[in-house]
Amino acid sequence: MRLTLFDQGRLGLVDGNDIVDVTEQLAGTGPYGPEGPLHRHIERLADGRTGPLDLTGAPHTPLAEATLEAPLPRPGKIIGAPVNYLDHKAEMEYTTSVADLGVFLKANSSVIGPGQDILLPYTDKRTDQEGELGVIIGRTASHVSRDDALDHVFGYTCVLDITVRSGEDRSTRKSFDTFTPIGPWIVTADEIPDPDTLDLRCDVAGTTRQRTNTADLIFGVRELIAYTSSVMTLHPGDVIATGTPAGVGPLSHGDRVVLEIERVGRLEVGVDGSGATAYAQRPGYHSR
Repeated sequence: MRLTLFDQGRLGLVDGNDIVDVTEQLAGTGPYGPEGPLHRHIERLADGRTGPLDLTGAPHTPLAEATLEAPLPRPGKIIGAPVNYLDHKAEMEYTTSVADLGVFLKANSSVIGPGQDILLPYTDKRTDQEGELGVIIGRTASHVSRDDALDHVFGYTCVLDITVRSGEDRSTRKSFDTFTPIGPWIVTADEIPDPDTLDLRCDVAGTTRQRTNTADLIFGVRELIAYTSSVMTLHPGDVIATGTPAGVGPLSHGDRVVLEIERVGRLEVGVDGSGATAYAQRPGYHSR
């Protein structure tokens, strides 16, 4: 299944060229809170509180007429995997990789959905795109083994991990509002038996910058879940961004960023630099 939010927080199942409203069937009655009804469905599914899905009589909307939103507008945690492709390690001239660095956290307030804009914060600091496979946790995971890791996955999505190239900690440079586009939907795990075999491509302003296959990950999805769950308990609805390949580069006002992942989907967002300011004008700069 492909599940997402659309038209002001409704939960939809993408069925061909239509999107079917399954909000109450899958998420129960509202209100659903800022996490949204898909997050509620993932929690209910983990608790065994969902039944068979019946689309008879469910409202249909043409997909082309629906306004898609971030499927998980406020995940519990967004976990990133730094330097998880060898070619990215080489292009950035890093001496370490995910095996040395571990993982980092991004603010959940950084999430946006399809068709929205990444807001560039600075006029004089480079802000890069990083296209990544996103893993959505479906069951609580603590110290799970590599062999059992995929049993804890609800599904997969496209994630852009936007990054300012400045001197702050990773979690700061990657947590600006709008710096985690997610979508356009979540594809449930049963449709992707092996997430470590997917082609990924990211275009900026009509030019392909990144092209890889998730087979080239240093920590594959199984290893990444096993490692992360040894550090922190993963809960239903948490998002893991699995890392980016070579080809990161600066974004400019007016760019369109398109991330496509085989069997997962196509996420497109814009770039807006109209509100950017000089790095030296940021709060606290003169207190150093």
